Amino acid sequence: MVSLFKPGVKLLQVDGPVIETARLILRPWRASDIAANTRMLSDPETARFITPNHKPVTTETNGWRNAAVIAGHWALHGFGMFAVEEKSSARYIGRVGPYYPPGWPGFEVGWGIAREYRGQGYAVEAARAAIDWVFASFTIDRIIHCIDPVNVASQAVARRLGAVNAGPGELEDEIVDIWVTTREHWRRG
Repeated sequence: MVSLFKPGVKLLQVDGPVIETARLILRPWRASDIAANTRMLSDPETARFITPNHKPVTTETNGWRNAAVIAGHWALHGFGMFAVEEKSSARYIGRVGPYYPPGWPGFEVGWGIAREYRGQGYAVEAARAAIDWVFASFTIDRIIHCIDPVNVASQAVARRLGAVNAGPGELEDEIVDIWVTTREHWRRG
């Protein structure tokens, strides 16, 4: 994007934490993440579980809106889902982290990894780092993971994290399974 601002103009810069794992960097969002996030959400199987209407994101504008909501969560609340970057390629591979907008059933740590990066343990690696950060940074004792009852892959991630399925709950007028990770269990894990 071309800068339209005069020299010396000060703009809001969301400067969140950066978390490094063995293979990943969890970091604040950049404008360059929007196209990769849009590509991820254009996949019907991915969109089925992580877009609000369960449909693929097929336009640049809707991709921008999706990224703006997630990045804006940081600006409004001081925390949010991290952009996940693969260290070896420096590519955006998904988003993982806390999310708690109004009306949400609890303080969530969620994940969404692009199809071509799945099956490599990235969701678990990134979610572990995000959960560590949440329990180190917040006074909460319980994190939820809202998972569609047919999303077997996300259920497997939740199990690997040691989360427990606490049963059905409502998320935006739909029924999801509410998986729970408690601080007490996380310390022991």
